[in-house]
Amino acid sequence: MIRSFHDITHSDADVKRPIVTLFSGGLDSTYLLHRLVQAGATEVHALSVDVGGDEKPDQIRGIADQLGVRLHLVDERDAFLQEFVRPAIAAHGVYLDTHPVSSSLSRPLIARAAVRVARELDAGMILHTANRSQNTLRRLNGALDQLGFEGHFGTPYDLHPVDREMKIKELRAIGLEEMAERTASGDSNLWCREFESGILDDPEHHEVPEAFYRWSARRGVPEAEYLEVAFRAGVPVAVDGREAPLADIVSSLNRTAGAHGLGRHTGLEHLPDGMKVLEVREMPAAWLLLASRRHLETATLDAESLREKLNVEQIWVREALEGRWFGGLRAACQAFITELTAPVTGSVRWRLDGSRTSTVSIVADATKYVRDREDWEQTSIRRELSCLAGATNDEKRNGLW
Repeated sequence: MIRSFHDITHSDADVKRPIVTLFSGGLDSTYLLHRLVQAGATEVHALSVDVGGDEKPDQIRGIADQLGVRLHLVDERDAFLQEFVRPAIAAHGVYLDTHPVSSSLSRPLIARAAVRVARELDAGMILHTANRSQNTLRRLNGALDQLGFEGHFGTPYDLHPVDREMKIKELRAIGLEEMAERTASGDSNLWCREFESGILDDPEHHEVPEAFYRWSARRGVPEAEYLEVAFRAGVPVAVDGREAPLADIVSSLNRTAGAHGLGRHTGLEHLPDGMKVLEVREMPAAWLLLASRRHLETATLDAESLREKLNVEQIWVREALEGRWFGGLRAACQAFITELTAPVTGSVRWRLDGSRTSTVSIVADATKYVRDREDWEQTSIRRELSCLAGATNDEKRNGLW
């Protein structure tokens, strides 16, 4: 396991063999590439996995070229949505009833891409840049372990954190001036945009610059509008009657729901030792889709099935959070959840109006809801009286009717 910069050069890992590093173009991953080149690594491969985030390919390419490392740009957007986001929607993947999970979904995919590239190159090492105040550390390490990577893997920042100013100073010395502009760490994909560290370190003082937001950025005061989301067997398939791929639905809802300020979250995430760190998110599409699907589940599933699903959901979330995406327990939870998806077909219509946002229509195909309470009461009474009239005397004496 690689846990420090010392491990890279003083373990039995061979820096002359190909090394694959996860590369976002941020300060930490750029500094790692710089240190590898300094350490005499002769074949460094920077892997950038596209899951629909904010990274700019031209900027990433420019940094890799300047450092003299080979860049691999891998497009995994469709796989991210179909293999990770779609199951998370079905599992109502929400962290401790606070916010939809996000990096827990992208990390196993990124790890899988890294293992694939490393095996193609016969690389002896996969490196990432998570530090011990980021839960990404155990998610990436856990996924790499479950995927059975044969070489060394880990992050040098685990036991050897490097001061932000030191990293900026060293990178400036080789002409990478733009790194000084990063005031916080960011992680983004099609499902979520997340910010932490830097100016957001202190939970007791963390006013978030409005410029950090994109989907939910203030664009005046939008007028109230109506929007309908349709599901088929638990999967989002249409918005306002127009069927579209999941990628288009998520992209559209991020803009539309985000314009009303929906889907923002600021809160604390738990670290393994019991401490907490502040994280800020915006995920309008996730908020709206999960809320809509829950309404349809409530409309179509019996109460006991829904109660059990709520329990299984949190086991599913825990396994994803702890870096065990490829484990058997999460797969078993997913199988149970999949069994309950068939009836979840219908649509939810919303009135989007900022904090006054609410549903105006829930329509399900195989519905269990009552549309006329008085009629239901009368029907229920007639059914019970009919059963009583047909009951035998023995059944009545035994209290069965």
